[in-house]
Amino acid sequence: MANITKRMVDALKPGASDTFLWDEAMPGFGVRCRPSGAKIYFLKYRTTSGRQRWLTLGRHGELTPAQARDKAERERRAARDGRDPSGELQRKRKENTISELADRYLREHVAVHNKPSTAKEFGRLVEQNIKPKLGRFKITELTRADIKAWHQAMSTTPTTANRALAVCSKMLTLASRDWSMRPDNPCLGLKRFPEHKRERFFTDEELTHLGKALAAVERDRTEPAGFVLLVKVLATTGMRLGEVLNLRWPEVDLTGRSIRLADAKAGARTVYLGAAVVSILDAIEKKEGYVVQKNADGDQLPVDAAEKAWGRLRVLAKIENGRLHDLRHTAGTFAALAGANAFAVRDLLGHKTLAMTGRYVERAADIVRATADAVSNRVLAALEADDRKPARVFNFPVQR
Repeated sequence: MANITKRMVDALKPGASDTFLWDEAMPGFGVRCRPSGAKIYFLKYRTTSGRQRWLTLGRHGELTPAQARDKAERERRAARDGRDPSGELQRKRKENTISELADRYLREHVAVHNKPSTAKEFGRLVEQNIKPKLGRFKITELTRADIKAWHQAMSTTPTTANRALAVCSKMLTLASRDWSMRPDNPCLGLKRFPEHKRERFFTDEELTHLGKALAAVERDRTEPAGFVLLVKVLATTGMRLGEVLNLRWPEVDLTGRSIRLADAKAGARTVYLGAAVVSILDAIEKKEGYVVQKNADGDQLPVDAAEKAWGRLRVLAKIENGRLHDLRHTAGTFAALAGANAFAVRDLLGHKTLAMTGRYVERAADIVRATADAVSNRVLAALEADDRKPARVFNFPVQR
C-alpha cells in the first residue's frame, strides 16, 4: 500500500474540476488539485454520530506529505475520541470576536445597568483601548498572555490601563458565566499597576486668584453664562461636577438649605447648603430648568464646555494645575480643618448614603449644615477678597 509522496503530488496536473489523489495506507487522507493548480491536503472522516466531514489540513509546499499525514493521523484520533475537528473549525470561523463581544457588553449590560456618565466612560475605554488591540481576537483565542501584554503596553498611563483591564475582565466574565462563549475569564488574577491618587486642594491664596479671575470673566462675559455659578457652587458645596451640571431647580430647597439628589453616584442623597451658597443661589432671578445654564435659552452647560472654560480660567488665575474636581477636595479639606469629624465630612461630600431614622436625621443634618457654613464662608471670602470692603459672612440659626 503506497503512501502519498512529494513526487506523486508534484506530478498532479490541474483539470477542469478538482483532481484527487488518495493515500492507500491511510483511508480518508489525500490531496486535492484545484483547477487553479493549488494542491490541498485533506482528511475525509466520519464523526461518532456518523456524519461525514472534510477537513482541510494545509497547502502542499507549506506542508510536506509526511507532515500532512501526521496531522491527519492526529485529527483521525480526535474524531475517534468523539471530537469533530472540522465542525470545531467551522464554529471557530463563525465565532464572535472581542470587538463583537464589546459591542454586546455595551448594549446589553452597560446601557441597562450603568448610569449614562459611567456608560460614556466605559464606551470610551472600549473604543480607544480595547478594540484597537484586542478586537480582532476570537473570544476563545484570547489568552492570559495576550491580555497581560496588552495591559503592560499601557504602563505609562496606569490608571487608564487598570480601568481598561477592569472593563475587559467584566466583558469576559459575562462571556464565560452568563453567555457561555468561553469557559473562563483569563483576566482574573492579573496584577494591576500601582496608582498614585492625587490629593490636590486649593489654598486660600489660590482661591483668591480664582475669585479675581471669575470676576473678570463675569464682567467681560468671556465664558458661558453659567460657568461662574458652576465654579462657586462646586467650591462651596463640594458637589461632583456631574451633580451640579445636571441639577435642576425643583431639587433645590433654599428654605430648607438643602439639595435633594435622587440619583447621585452613591444613590439618592441630600446636600446640605451653607449660608454663603444659599445667598448665591437665592440671588438668581430665574429659577427654572437647570441651575447652571449655558445660555439665556436655558440649555444645559456641557461637561466639555465647562472643562475648557476651567482651563482658560486657570491660565487667567495663573494656577499651573488643578481640576474642577479638586474644588471638591478643597471643600473636604476645609471641612476637616474646620473641626468636622469624619461622619460630617462624609455626609457633606456624599461619599456614602446611610439609612438613618427618627431623631438622628435632624441631628446629623445640623452637624453637616454647620460644617457647610464654615466651608462656604471660607471659600467665598477668598473668592470675593477685596481690600476695599470686608468679606461677607453668612450665618443661619441652627434648627432645633
